[in-house]
Amino acid sequence: MAQKWYPVIDYVACVECGTCVNFCPHHVYNKTKAPTPVVEHPEMCVDHCHGCGNRCPQGAITYVGEDSGWKPPHGTQRDEQPSCGCGCGCGGTC
Repeated sequence: MAQKWYPVIDYVACVECGTCVNFCPHHVYNKTKAPTPVVEHPEMCVDHCHGCGNRCPQGAITYVGEDSGWKPPHGTQRDEQPSCGCGCGCGGTC
């Protein structure tokens, strides 16, 4: 898990759809606050995972420690296979 990598929510852009909270298999978000995304366990985020950010329909998620040039998709419709985004190939189940 990451020491200096975790999602940051832009609450001005966020529409509180719950997509990120419901997606994250790493328990980063407080599910009792859903659909509002509250990062409760940033230390559980997988280094360079963009899973929740890739799914955010508003592009409201960025990451502390981002150095890869990744940018939020800003609501583009994407047809992709389930994945956590961390590159482990788990199909979104890790």
